[in-house]
Amino acid sequence: MATDPLLRQGPDSTDLVLRAAPAGPAWNVLTSAGPALFTPLVLGVPTLLVAFWMALAGARASTVFVVVGVIAGMEYLIGWPALAFSRARDILRVEFAPAGVPASLRLVRAAGPDDWLPVKTLREVRLTHKVVEPYQGDYKPAASTLTLELALQGVRERLTLPFGGDPQRLTDALETLLGPAGVVVELRTERSTRDRPQRNSSWTSGGSASAGSGGG
Repeated sequence: MATDPLLRQGPDSTDLVLRAAPAGPAWNVLTSAGPALFTPLVLGVPTLLVAFWMALAGARASTVFVVVGVIAGMEYLIGWPALAFSRARDILRVEFAPAGVPASLRLVRAAGPDDWLPVKTLREVRLTHKVVEPYQGDYKPAASTLTLELALQGVRERLTLPFGGDPQRLTDALETLLGPAGVVVELRTERSTRDRPQRNSSWTSGGSASAGSGGG
């Protein structure tokens, strides 16, 4: 039944795969280790200020390097679990079971799957396809995103991801899968043109004024 690349049908369920990543607390912590390396970079200004004041106070370069390394390590150790916690609720996929005519569903998050729910608790699936077209002369290609909203038990789960597929095809596949359960599937497409960068006219006008005053 699955007729879209994001819908993958297995023997027991049909999965709407939003992010291809393993789920579970351990995996969530491990996959957060790499991005957490940027935490010391984000907090680099305070660290550099400490190093600057130590240098002004006459501290040896080796001592400054050690202190900066300790601070960066502490920032990483704090940022790693903080990032893992913030990503724990990210939705990786939605599982519908059984595969043919689903009677239940569950959200699989980065930290692991939620409990199974009756499929009728899902009232609506709203897809918003946004396309930002390049302006005339722009060398960058069009950017396309898909926002998925799930109206589930009075709560709206929402996420946005890059999208290069056919939104109408995905909508039709979801309607075929969820239509028998009375779930409303809605598609909306929004198109816009990328803003053209503005030239810095203040520098030009300032330069003209200087040239004019010099000529006088």
